[in-house]
Amino acid sequence: MGLSRLAALHGVATSYSPSPDVTVSVPDDTVIAVLAALGVDAGTPADVRKCLAAAESRSRLLPPTVVVWAGEPLPPALAGLPPGSTVTVEPEPSDLPGHPAGRPPAPLSMRARAAAPAEPVASGEPAPEAVPAPEAAPAPGAAPAWWIPPPHGVHRIHVRTPDNRRATATLVAAPPRLPQPPEGTHGFLVQLYSLLSARSWGMGDLGDLADLAAWAGRSVGSGFVQVNPLHAAVPGKPTDPSPYRPSSRRFPDPVHLHVESIPEYGHVRDRAALDDLRQDAAALSEAVLNKGALIDRDAVWELKRQALELVAQVPLTPGRRADYCDFLAEQGQALEDHALWCALAEVHGPDWHTWPEALRAPRSPGTARARSELLDRVDFHCRLAWLTAGQLAAAQRAAEDAGMGVGIVHDLAVGVHPAGADTWSQQEAFAHGMSVGAPPDAFNARGQDWGLPPWRPDVLAATGYAAYRGLLRGLLAHAGALRIDHVMGLFRLWWVPEGRPPTDGTYVAYDAEAMLAVLVLEAHRAGTSVVGEDLGTVAPGVREALARRGVLGTSVLWFERDWEGDGRPLAPEEWRRDCLATATTHDLPSTAARLTGDHVTLRHRLGLLTRSLEEELTADLTDTAEWLALLARLRMLPEGDGDEEAAVRAVHRFLRRTPARMTGVWLPDTVGDRRPQNLPGTWDQYPNWRLPIADPEGHPVTLEEITASPRLHGLMEVLRPRKPHTAPPGERRP
Repeated sequence: MGLSRLAALHGVATSYSPSPDVTVSVPDDTVIAVLAALGVDAGTPADVRKCLAAAESRSRLLPPTVVVWAGEPLPPALAGLPPGSTVTVEPEPSDLPGHPAGRPPAPLSMRARAAAPAEPVASGEPAPEAVPAPEAAPAPGAAPAWWIPPPHGVHRIHVRTPDNRRATATLVAAPPRLPQPPEGTHGFLVQLYSLLSARSWGMGDLGDLADLAAWAGRSVGSGFVQVNPLHAAVPGKPTDPSPYRPSSRRFPDPVHLHVESIPEYGHVRDRAALDDLRQDAAALSEAVLNKGALIDRDAVWELKRQALELVAQVPLTPGRRADYCDFLAEQGQALEDHALWCALAEVHGPDWHTWPEALRAPRSPGTARARSELLDRVDFHCRLAWLTAGQLAAAQRAAEDAGMGVGIVHDLAVGVHPAGADTWSQQEAFAHGMSVGAPPDAFNARGQDWGLPPWRPDVLAATGYAAYRGLLRGLLAHAGALRIDHVMGLFRLWWVPEGRPPTDGTYVAYDAEAMLAVLVLEAHRAGTSVVGEDLGTVAPGVREALARRGVLGTSVLWFERDWEGDGRPLAPEEWRRDCLATATTHDLPSTAARLTGDHVTLRHRLGLLTRSLEEELTADLTDTAEWLALLARLRMLPEGDGDEEAAVRAVHRFLRRTPARMTGVWLPDTVGDRRPQNLPGTWDQYPNWRLPIADPEGHPVTLEEITASPRLHGLMEVLRPRKPHTAPPGERRP
């Protein structure tokens, strides 16, 4: 009982339910290991009693971080303050855009009064904002009369009670909901590396992204382009190609740069060296597009690195220099640490755990000396971050100029590589010796271990979510929207102790109210909407909480069934409205492969099936036939038409009929690609994250060929909104 109580006080689960009627107990040694990663020693019964007594006797006037939502009741920590308490909110200048440096805004001071308890507010309904007279009780659902709402932002709040108890905390003041995308928006989903154009250096880049966005907005009326995470990767031999195991989520990877678009490129003196590099890059692209080679990220980066070294020798013009200096000042210590990690990795290798002891801490004297010695390399990596940010901004501008209502949708991975820049520079924020994953479920009896160290929820709260806020600001700076992978991680994550199977993990809770408030605040500032990937096991109440704050969900056609009823496919009108509706994702088969059963035979060849090939094919055929029958009943699929291309169009015609705010088209679907970009459960058995977009026969196709494809244009016709009737001259509109 003592261990369970101690675990509950720190948000560590001692049991979980993989299904409503099943409860699984977590082994005690797992709970003890997870508590140790949170700085709690529970190794012996005596340790448990000692920690429990300390935790239960600790009385906090305020939690480390307090959340207030505009127009909604105050949280209990503030609403329950003793009458006569003095409350002062000190706005932080850094959270008030345009506030003059060195002149902090005046604090907001107020005094708590006794008041009748407020009535609860119905879920999903905003509370009234009217403030009653000082001596009157507050209106139902409103903040008490003494409360002066601070501006949206992250502030410091100071409390002093009549008996002179004092407390200071971070105060997150957030708007109630996120900005929403335009109704009925459609767009493309693409893994950027897979989108090679005639000018690419062996993989898709930010120039290709800008070009795709400009074409899609103007030619087919798309409202967005969603890409894979563009986070900085951990360099290696070879580099891990997965965009979901990055070195840093805060900064993008310069491998995505389109080198020729850099203004200084045209002024490089050694033109012969550049020409040689371009020829080598053309050979890389030729091998991928016409010789069956896989995308080689390391080879691409080596050519780009050499070119960027030449570009860096060109002096910046005064205007460019000023822009670079502004970028450095804006990014501050976070960028300097990231660039220093990159410079140290060039010398000592990509895993900071193996570096000399003196360099393993970012604030050590040895690291300070290395910072001075590697100043030129640090500046080089800072400049790459600046150039990449500039091209990300250019891609978003291209999307907006093309009339896109959203623009570029960036992707936030669920975590970072344990050896990368983020875990080095923010060591105190991560739970070392732990890995994020997923518990056993109906689809994977062994559970999953993703090899990503989780953030410590206690450190996040104690620091006012500074690392999380900085991460979001960086990602949202040049985004029209943000997709959050495994959005359930805002509420809880499955922690797996190092060296143990995923079955021996447990859930650790995060302060979802604070995580959501920071997300809503930063997205509101950037004017962006948010899509959460909420597929798989989702705890009760999570989707409702996300929807209340305006976070859109993700609905994939093949999973949208009446699971609480007869299990039949959901009719289009039964789908939820606040979601991104798609036919597939990067982790699932393409639509053509799903319709033909090719994905089953692929998994059979790789030894991934748990049943016989015949059983799997029969089950898959039954599933697909039910959906095709629904499409036929809705007259979306011509009767007796067995054409695969027509079926793909029918699937997307169905998606367009749902009430979903956003409809996503997997770009490989537009040309009939049958190969998945990633096949979960494989490592080197399948070329994950290294395939270019290809036609039905597997021959790679370029961006230019994709945009000219009759198959693409036929598919986009079913998504194009109906144009308003234009009456000929002399004819009246009805």
